[in-house]
Amino acid sequence: MSKKCLDTYALWELVLGNPKFAFLLNQPYVITNWTLIEFHKTLLQRFDKSTARMWYERFKPLTEDIHMETAIKAVEFQHDSKKEDMSLFDCMGYIFSLENDYDFVTGDKAFKDKKGVLFIQK
Repeated sequence: MSKKCLDTYALWELVLGNPKFAFLLNQPYVITNWTLIEFHKTLLQRFDKSTARMWYERFKPLTEDIHMETAIKAVEFQHDSKKEDMSLFDCMGYIFSLENDYDFVTGDKAFKDKKGVLFIQK
């Protein structure tokens, strides 16, 4: 079983209790530091700071840092894929996943048919 790298979409589905994503809780997974930043931002938009901070603290031990070279590759990937309208945060997670041989877990349709993606539809 390969390790999974969750994007913000997947994190939201876990927080909202979507049963299609629940199996992830029983598997090894990571979150990039960039994804956790984006997730925190979206939590602040929907909840208060206390709730956003609680989820941040819960997921923080599962984060892995993205190095500068990976970030540059992600920016280039986003640039080359501009027709698909992918967020930079998701591109970071995707390239990080490829480099580390992780499955990139998302429900974002822009990644549906990409190499190394575990696509889960709501």
